[in-house]
Amino acid sequence: MTIKLHDMTQVMQDTTRRGVGSSRWQRPVYKHFLPPCNHACPAGEDIQGWLAHAQAGDYEKAWRALTENNPMPAVHGRACYHPCEGGCNRGSLDDAVSIHAVERFLGDLAVQNGWSFQPAPLTGKKVLVIGSGPAGLSCAYHLARLGHQVEIHEAAAEPGGMMMHGIPAYRLPRQPLKDEMARITSMPNVTLRCGVRVDDVAQARQQGRFDAVFVAVGAQLGNHLNIPATDGKKLVDAVSLLDEVSKGEKPQLGRTVAIVGGGNVAMDAARTAERLGAKDTVLIFRYDPKHMEALPSEAEAAFAEGVKIEWLSVADHFGADGVTVEKVTMNPDGTVTPTGQTTHLPADAMVMAVGQHSDLALLKTAPAININKNDTVAVDASTLMTGQEGIFAGGDCIGGARTMTTATGHGKLAARAINAYLAGQCYVHPPTHPLVSFDMLHLPDYAQADRSRQPERPLTERSGFDEIFAGLDEKTARYEAGRCLSCGNCFECDNCYASCPEQAITRLGPGKGYAVAMDMCTGCAVCAEQCPCHAIEMDPEPVEATPAKGSLGEPVMPARFKVRA
Repeated sequence: MTIKLHDMTQVMQDTTRRGVGSSRWQRPVYKHFLPPCNHACPAGEDIQGWLAHAQAGDYEKAWRALTENNPMPAVHGRACYHPCEGGCNRGSLDDAVSIHAVERFLGDLAVQNGWSFQPAPLTGKKVLVIGSGPAGLSCAYHLARLGHQVEIHEAAAEPGGMMMHGIPAYRLPRQPLKDEMARITSMPNVTLRCGVRVDDVAQARQQGRFDAVFVAVGAQLGNHLNIPATDGKKLVDAVSLLDEVSKGEKPQLGRTVAIVGGGNVAMDAARTAERLGAKDTVLIFRYDPKHMEALPSEAEAAFAEGVKIEWLSVADHFGADGVTVEKVTMNPDGTVTPTGQTTHLPADAMVMAVGQHSDLALLKTAPAININKNDTVAVDASTLMTGQEGIFAGGDCIGGARTMTTATGHGKLAARAINAYLAGQCYVHPPTHPLVSFDMLHLPDYAQADRSRQPERPLTERSGFDEIFAGLDEKTARYEAGRCLSCGNCFECDNCYASCPEQAITRLGPGKGYAVAMDMCTGCAVCAEQCPCHAIEMDPEPVEATPAKGSLGEPVMPARFKVRA
């Protein structure tokens, strides 16, 4: 069935490409470009590809295309910060495609229908994965799909890492997380061992006779600032707070809570404090609004729920009656200077949300593995291999953008690099197509198609940890998938076929695209001008082509015109 996107077929327009003369000096070539959504996805999903299947109503095919790169769409459709939507070219027309909502729809549908991954022939190779967070589970999944035997060692009593113990349930309910983790760990060649702490990576590799190791221990230790505090005051780091709540505990923070920090974890901690009964929750942040570390959507959600913030402030002392806060000024280089001016904030508890670090003790006995000054594991960026041959690392423990989706991408990269290593080869990343930008598209006319909005729990009903956003229904998800502009890749809209003045273009059938009869094509570029998604470019005529000649045998070179790049 030919895929027709929601609003792409345009009214044919008069072309400015006229009078090429008797010689063709250029020819149309169908090409593939890299959509900006795919480019922005840290997990490397073929977003445009699976959206097309979803729009066609082939949801299982869409899910299988999606899970070629990311095994947990129900999780990522909820908790990923969806940078793909920030890159979406549709945002320059009306609003970005709600990619995460369609991804969630597919993930939930897969769980409902019991879709599972196909087993692969075994290779006889055995890999140890240390940690079962997003990086570890992703790596285990991709290794299993490649036919390797995988054993996951998890120190905690249950898998999930920060997905389970760091993301609040109002953003990521535990049931879809457990469902998608179970699908991975139930694969025939995956073994999960919880409650198993690895203290020595080299020893574990040797004793288990593993051919390779992937270290994905995360960064689950909260940082602390040296802030003097009166004995008996409740002082906790955000990681520990979120972990306790994830286990069903209800820490007593009191009525007033101060959160030190301004990142996404700080927002989660503040919103969690509100749900634990705090009546006045204040963020203490050292920078101004222009330098906010949290994503705007995360900060806006926290502020909408009543969280307050003290800008350009640092906590100086946590005393019996609250927090002494000193005001600072920002310098041009991004540093801050104390002003000496202090204020007082009532606070029964203080939560530190000032970053995280990893427990890397298991690597101490492997001298070839280097630890960076910021306590992250040094790896080769192209393969994620450490200084020790056969030992790889990824996720939060190697630093960089510490997000769930980045870690998922690390797991996939590591699996491919490990697969190459086990075959005695060095992994080489496949080449990518050129990126297609909005100004490369040909969209003089388009139909308005508003972005779908997920049903949202009212502010008055957010006292607990029930999920805030609901999913899309089937009709809305399919509509939303159809808003994709198919940037840089042909979706068979027939514009080129219908607009060619020489009838030189032939349909090859659904899913097969078009062919150009070069003996009929004049190189007028009408097809390239009428292609809405820039899937056609005009390439110079090959040098070996016979030059045209006039009636007296003289070479004929028609006047050149500029073709839109």
